[in-house]
Amino acid sequence: MTESTDATRENDTEQGEASSEPADADAAASEADAATDRDPANEEGAAGDIEELTQEIEELKAERDEINEKLLRKAAEFENFRKRMSEEKRRRYEAGKVDVVRPILEVLDDFERSLDAASDLDAESDPETAYESLKGGVEMVYRKFLDELKGMGVEPIDAEGKPFDEAYHEAMMRQPTDDTEAGTVVQEIRKGYVMGDRVIRHSRVIVAAEPDA
Repeated sequence: MTESTDATRENDTEQGEASSEPADADAAASEADAATDRDPANEEGAAGDIEELTQEIEELKAERDEINEKLLRKAAEFENFRKRMSEEKRRRYEAGKVDVVRPILEVLDDFERSLDAASDLDAESDPETAYESLKGGVEMVYRKFLDELKGMGVEPIDAEGKPFDEAYHEAMMRQPTDDTEAGTVVQEIRKGYVMGDRVIRHSRVIVAAEPDA
């Protein structure tokens, strides 16, 4: 009886030792893996990757900052250019006005001299003489004013007796008549002017129409 019990105990002991062997193997494998994970070579590789990525990020940031700086510089240059062009346009516009006003001032001087002369004559002579003097002075100023306009390329539109042309004329009314062919300008109400090929003011005219039946 005792021998049987001892055999059973030995058998259980052997089975226990056998069953503990796989657990010991798993533990050893885990320790090996842990040892591999803690391998200095692997740690150095990871650190190198992080350093490389960090450097790449810094380079991209530097490139971004450089592009932003260039864009800001170009924007500032464009704004300065726009301001210069605006100022140049304003200056030319002012210079153009001066060029137009200067000859008109001379015409104004002639008007003043004519009025002064007419006033002197009116005080010292008869009204008819004063009228003729004033009329002659006004006619002289008118001719000079036309000459100044012509010097700037401005000329009156020849309208009366010409066929109506909407490019140059503005019809104010139509007048039935037997004396003039229909569509002909019979009267100019307000003179028009051109500057070169450009109409700066249309002539206001009365246009002949077919007589009423």
